Amino acid sequence: MAHAETDKVKFAYWVPNVSGGLVISNIEQRTSHSAEYNRKLAQVAEKAGFDYALSQIRFTAGYGADEQHESVAFSHDLLAATTTLKVIAAILPGPWNPALAAKQIATISYLTNGRVAINLVSGWFRGEFHAIGEHWLDHDERYRRSEEFIRALRGIWTEDSFTFRGDFYRFNEYSLKPKPPLVPEIFQGGSSRAARDMASRVSDWYFTNGNTPTEIGKQVDDLRTKAKANHHSVKVGVNAFAIVRETEDEAKAVLAEIIAKANPEAVNAFGHEVKNAGKASPEGEGNWAKSSFDDLVQYNDGFRSNLIGTPRQVAERIVDLKRAGADLILLGFLHFQEEVEYFGKHVIPLVRELENVEPAASLAAE
Repeated sequence: MAHAETDKVKFAYWVPNVSGGLVISNIEQRTSHSAEYNRKLAQVAEKAGFDYALSQIRFTAGYGADEQHESVAFSHDLLAATTTLKVIAAILPGPWNPALAAKQIATISYLTNGRVAINLVSGWFRGEFHAIGEHWLDHDERYRRSEEFIRALRGIWTEDSFTFRGDFYRFNEYSLKPKPPLVPEIFQGGSSRAARDMASRVSDWYFTNGNTPTEIGKQVDDLRTKAKANHHSVKVGVNAFAIVRETEDEAKAVLAEIIAKANPEAVNAFGHEVKNAGKASPEGEGNWAKSSFDDLVQYNDGFRSNLIGTPRQVAERIVDLKRAGADLILLGFLHFQEEVEYFGKHVIPLVRELENVEPAASLAAE
């Protein structure tokens, strides 16, 4: 598996720019989607050692997310409040076209010394597209469109006179000036065959739902084998919901309370939509194909990564995910500000210690 163990795993957090937090539960969440809360959170995360923040894109309410701030504008606000944190702005083809996105992100990159990236979301919720009057494409067609979108973005950002003839987008000797000081990183998600194939050709980063190291390893091997054949390289981010407490029993009690107070109607409605979206893929599976009710309470299978326990247990499990091929851990929390700070003080230093031990152990074994 093509993965350098000496590389330090990176950390990102979900930006709560959407109401309802990161679990579909009525449990108390000392988290707010307000601008003031999020600016402070970004500063806390930066100080705690986080590398990235990922904003969410939603156009319609549901699953407790009744209010949603627009992702790109919100990301820019967080960048203005920080100095080193990189912010990944979610973009959805359809509402955005590549010309607008390229210019918008290039300007933000210019204003923030290259600290903005994008997460291209191909879309899975048909009702959302219908609500805003956007044409709905079949599963693999959405990924074909996304691939053209990425090729167009990168061409606009790097070529002086960009011409492109695709099925979805066309450009004629287009020149964007000024170009971004750094070519923004491009993230994408998905677990379908089409998603991984697209990532293996054009994306810088591939996000996948939470899972065990064994299952993550299978995805990584498949992805990187295909990327190598395409003369491309792609890094992997894994979703996880962290519950870190002084004892394992405390952490497990919090998880049990989250699930006990889940909103069954909202969880089941979400599960129905995402499983239908997966069935629409040619292989009949998607990100949530094997997700149980309990898994779906955290809507990107964050509990399945099992970062639930003491700082030492969580740090060891992060290193296990890294061994499986994860380059980045994307984290959600119940009470964001205080738990991000705790994670930075008590977990990240342990991860770094374990990372430093591993190369020495490998050398000793040779």
